[in-house]
Amino acid sequence: MNNVDKRKIILVTDGDCCARETLEKAAYNIGGRCISQSGGNPTPLNSSEIVELIKQAKNDPVIVMVDDRGHTGMGKGELAMVGIINHPDIEVLGIIAVASNTQGVRGIKVDCSIDNEGNIVSAPVDKYGNTTLEKVLYGDTVDSINECNVPMIVGIGDIGKMEGHDMKEIGAPIITKALKEIMNKNIDIQK
Repeated sequence: MNNVDKRKIILVTDGDCCARETLEKAAYNIGGRCISQSGGNPTPLNSSEIVELIKQAKNDPVIVMVDDRGHTGMGKGELAMVGIINHPDIEVLGIIAVASNTQGVRGIKVDCSIDNEGNIVSAPVDKYGNTTLEKVLYGDTVDSINECNVPMIVGIGDIGKMEGHDMKEIGAPIITKALKEIMNKNIDIQK
């Protein structure tokens, strides 16, 4: 399958109930689709099941959640993520790497982050969306990204939370901006 025919997706390394509801709002904001069934803590579906749902989505970009529920090794979310990234019918536009307080992880270098005020910053952020002095973003579903070839990684705090800065009730502004930042690098799917 050539790149024109591949489904274009954005992976998000969070899937709890709050993240799912906020991502549904953000997907609407950008004119995309959210695979709500990929939400869960941990991810309830395997990569093959998620790919089938991606193929049924009405339009791109398709937002897919992957979550390890704090598991520090290769958990269900990371297994699903790697399978999706390597699927021949899927083009991953980017990954939203969500920060958490998980201990014992390597972390991931990000291309940029969106802080809790909606600023694009060159440093990682913590789960509250505050810029950190760390070289990497720490999260429970991010370590496998180190072995994957993806065009862009955007860091963000805890989706739908960040001390009220990203609530769906106010339009999910932080995650919406993170998704738009990835879309800006992929003008062929702009609405």
